[in-house]
Amino acid sequence: MFRFIGNEDVKGTVNLMLTPKTKKVDHVGIKIEFVGQIELFYDRGNHFEFTSLVSELAMPGSLTTSTAYQFEFTKPEKLHESYNGVNCRCRYFLRATVMRNFLANIVKEMDLWVINYQAAPETNSCIKMEVGIEDCLHIEFEYNKSKYHLKDVVVGKVFFLLVRIKIKHMELLLLKRESTGQPPNVYNETETLTKYEIMDGAPVKGESLPVRLFLGHFDVTPTYRNANNKFSVKYYLNLVLVDEEDRRYFKQHEITLWRRRPKGTKAGPKFLDQALAERTTPLTLTQIAAQQQQRAKEKEAKAAATETPPAPKPVEKKPEVNTPEEEVEQKTEQKEEEQKEEEEQQVEEEVKPEEKPEEDKKEEPEALFT
Repeated sequence: MFRFIGNEDVKGTVNLMLTPKTKKVDHVGIKIEFVGQIELFYDRGNHFEFTSLVSELAMPGSLTTSTAYQFEFTKPEKLHESYNGVNCRCRYFLRATVMRNFLANIVKEMDLWVINYQAAPETNSCIKMEVGIEDCLHIEFEYNKSKYHLKDVVVGKVFFLLVRIKIKHMELLLLKRESTGQPPNVYNETETLTKYEIMDGAPVKGESLPVRLFLGHFDVTPTYRNANNKFSVKYYLNLVLVDEEDRRYFKQHEITLWRRRPKGTKAGPKFLDQALAERTTPLTLTQIAAQQQQRAKEKEAKAAATETPPAPKPVEKKPEVNTPEEEVEQKTEQKEEEQKEEEEQQVEEEVKPEEKPEEDKKEEPEALFT
C-alpha cells in the first residue's frame, strides 16, 4: 500500500492492458478520481466523501493496444489520517474508470494510507485531581502532562491522603473509546488497550506510588475529535482500586495523543522503501530488490573513485623453512667446522715454546754512572 504524508502530490500511471483475445474496447471516456471518505459499518449504503478530485485521462474513443496514462493531483487536501476502527474507517483511494455506453464500466480501486504529522502543542499542562469517598478514602493522582505523542511515556504519582478501607490492589488501564454517529444515535465502543497492576496490598496514609506507562508498545492512533461529525476516537487513563470485597473504585481522565515527526525524516510518499519515493508506478518486490542492489553498487563505485589509493605496504620476507634433510646437512657441517677449529687450536698449542719460570732468570746488576 502506498503511504503519503500530509498534502503531498499524488501522481502515477494508469496502465490499461488488453488481453490477447481482446482486439478492441470502445469507451466514452477514461477518468481517475482521488477520494477521501468515511465509512460507517452499520450504515454501509451511505458513505460520506469529504474529498473528491477527478482527472480526465482520455476522450471518447477505442482502445486497440495496451496504453499508459500519466496523472497527477497537486497537493490534494487530506484532512484526517487513515483509520481502521471497529465501527468505522477513514480511507483514501484512487479509482480509475473506463466508461462504456451499453456495457458495465471497468473500475479499479487502489487504497492509499495517509498520515499527518503535527506540531508540538503550545500548552501542555499537567493533570492533578483529588478523588475519594467521604471519611473513607481520599487519594490524589498527578500526571506530568495531558498531551502525549504516540511514542511518549506517561509519568505520574498517586498519593494516599486518607485510607480507612482495606484495599487489595490498584490497576492502571489505557482505554480507547470510539464514538460513531450523531446524537441521539451514537454508538460507543470501548477497548482496553492495556491493564497492569501498580500496587498489591493495602496502602498506608502518606504513601506515594510512582506510575510509568510506555505508549510506544501499544497500537494507538492520534486523537480524532468529531471528524466531519461522523466519528471520534479518544483515549483515557483509568485508575482502579479494588477492595477485599471486590468493590471497584475508579477515576478516569482523558489524554490527547498526537503524531510527532521522527527526527531526520522528510515528507515524501513512502511505499515499501523510502529510496523509491520518486517512483510513481507500482513495482514488484523483485524489481525493488534489484534497484536497491544497483544503487548500492553505484554508491560503492563512487566511494572507491573518490578515495585515494592506500600506499603499498612493504613486503616482509618470510624466513625460509628448511626441509629435514637440509637441517641434517647443516648440523653435520657445523660439527665438522667445530672439529677443525679444535684441531687448529691443539696444533697452535704444540708449536708455541715453553716460557722459563721467573725464578731461573738471572738478575743483571744495573750500571752505575758517575
